[in-house]
Amino acid sequence: MREQDGDNTEKVSPGDVVGKAIELIPGKGTYLAADSAGNKLIYASLTGCLTLSPHSQDKVKKVMAKMASADIMCVGSKSVREKFTGIIRQQDVRATEIDKVDMHASFRAGDIVRAVVLSLGDARAYYLSTAKNELGVVSAESTAGETMIPISWTEMQCPITGQIEQRKVAKVGN
Repeated sequence: MREQDGDNTEKVSPGDVVGKAIELIPGKGTYLAADSAGNKLIYASLTGCLTLSPHSQDKVKKVMAKMASADIMCVGSKSVREKFTGIIRQQDVRATEIDKVDMHASFRAGDIVRAVVLSLGDARAYYLSTAKNELGVVSAESTAGETMIPISWTEMQCPITGQIEQRKVAKVGN
């Protein structure tokens, strides 16, 4: 049962719908599942207070050799009203072994990515970074059309086919 305190803190219990997966990123104490209509929702798995992270959520549009472009969908918990473009440059994907980053093994078109805004970039796009452990791909769809499950910080797996794909996966929880 969701309830709201006087200070705008929202309490949730196991099974409560936290939000839509397209709008929020599942975090510690939550899980992702489809409802009876097939909508991907985030549910609470623990009793506690709901907190939202101040990162941007971006949808990857195109991956190139040295960068990936993304549409910025929300900043923190707020959806953006107009379209903003972000660029994740090869040097901003991870903190170590920057010269060995393979953009095509880090992101794919359609991936939902948690990133931080580094700077305004150029006139066309903001520069984004996924260089921290908690940043990176948070949701990806397999070729079978299923939401993949992270199995390591560099791999996600289709729950139906078992196919493993490379990604720069965002660490969730501890």
